[in-house]
Amino acid sequence: MIVALFAELGPWTWWIIGLVLLIIEIVVPGVFMLWFGIAAIIIGTVSLTVGEAGWWPWQAQIIGFAVLSLVTAIIGRKYWYNVHPDTDQPNLNARGAQMVGQVSVLIDAMENGSGRIKLGDTVWRVEGPDLPAGSKVRVVDNSAATLKVEAAES
Repeated sequence: MIVALFAELGPWTWWIIGLVLLIIEIVVPGVFMLWFGIAAIIIGTVSLTVGEAGWWPWQAQIIGFAVLSLVTAIIGRKYWYNVHPDTDQPNLNARGAQMVGQVSVLIDAMENGSGRIKLGDTVWRVEGPDLPAGSKVRVVDNSAATLKVEAAES
């Protein structure tokens, strides 16, 4: 079936495959099919340029497509992540990091370097110097679900 398709359409097969992959890229979210579509169009262009050369049978074209797909995906991934700027909200999904710098009051006394504070609607486990309940503390760092605190000036 593949041999018949390549025989009937010739080099235009790659252009059709490339355009179908690019259309799929538009419909499906993400940036993945783009690199395969580009690889197929490049193979189609080479096939149109070379024509019926003996060293460029359909098997070589498929191997070339596989290799070129891998290369374009690797280069595309590096390019895509380097071009897009950082977000204006880098801590959007890092709730603990959002708490750094905030001041709160200890709910429980800090004993053996551990205690609890309430920030917003959440009670956080905190680590820091031993302090009595009701002391003001400032969040200086976070580690998973634990905040690191220090005594804040009253």
